[in-house]
Amino acid sequence: MALLEVSDLSVTFLRRGRRDVHAVDGVSFAVDAGETLGLVGESGSGKSVTSLAVMGLLPSRGIRISGEVTFDGRSLLRLKDKDLRDLRGRDMAMVFQDPLSSLNPVVPIGTQVTEVLVRHRNMSGNDARREAARLLDLVGIPDPERRLKEYPHQLSGGMRQRALIAMAVACEPRLLIADEPTTALDVTIQAQILELLKGLVREQGTALMLITHDLGVVAGLCDQVNVMYSGRIVEQADRRTLFVLPRHPYTTGLLGSIPRLDSAEGAPLQPIPGSPTDTLPWPSACAFAPRCPRRLEVCTTVTPALEPDGPRWLRCHNPVPAEEAAAVGAEGRREVAG
Repeated sequence: MALLEVSDLSVTFLRRGRRDVHAVDGVSFAVDAGETLGLVGESGSGKSVTSLAVMGLLPSRGIRISGEVTFDGRSLLRLKDKDLRDLRGRDMAMVFQDPLSSLNPVVPIGTQVTEVLVRHRNMSGNDARREAARLLDLVGIPDPERRLKEYPHQLSGGMRQRALIAMAVACEPRLLIADEPTTALDVTIQAQILELLKGLVREQGTALMLITHDLGVVAGLCDQVNVMYSGRIVEQADRRTLFVLPRHPYTTGLLGSIPRLDSAEGAPLQPIPGSPTDTLPWPSACAFAPRCPRRLEVCTTVTPALEPDGPRWLRCHNPVPAEEAAAVGAEGRREVAG
């Protein structure tokens, strides 16, 4: 049994007088100790809602959650709030996407970092403060003793993000969910943070669930990758398979849209046409069909199932042929090698 198992998870936002929104629709995956799983997709694909459902952080009203989420054999969706609070911060932790709204604006950074140490590691105030300073230094915040006394608005966006990461790794959690953990960081600090996350996975056996738009980060960090679109997984494979031979048109679109340093001067970018809101309902079609260059008539009338396709799982009526996928994968091989 994997450390975290998600089976047929669905999250629906109920709107009075309007059509319900299926933010996550039948998602299944597993993450084992010492493994890194990547969730990839555009904004609105359901990645963050999936992570919030796993952590039990979605509101209790106006929402319907179904399926199963199991952590170390315990059903998280059935746990009482008290038991879930005991797990969060100690065994499960999350780095949120927006540090400004995730940190309390009227509480010093030091108090917010030491809180988790006192609550879950039973440290005294002085010991917790020394450990908090060490954690801030670990994630690359200069002069950590002074920063502990400062408020979130006194820190730059990158420093706030690093403070959140320090809070998340304080108890060496068994499962760490990182939602765009390097978005606000410069390249040097980004590399430092990714090395820190790698160290947690390698040395502590932490299971890491990484949510990101940055396929370069995925190529260098993840073992398994799930590509999500409009609430469902459309391609699921190990890192090398996905980058070297992508088969879903959405996956190849994501890889093809990455700007390349070795491109000819003036070469046009290759964006995916349309926007993530240009979708068809999954119950009667492929949601990606309006944007897909390979769509067939069946794509607009029949829901594609997630089925095995060699070393991957694929949800597509007309996948990219192997020779075309190999051409896109030539760039993917460079990503993985780098």
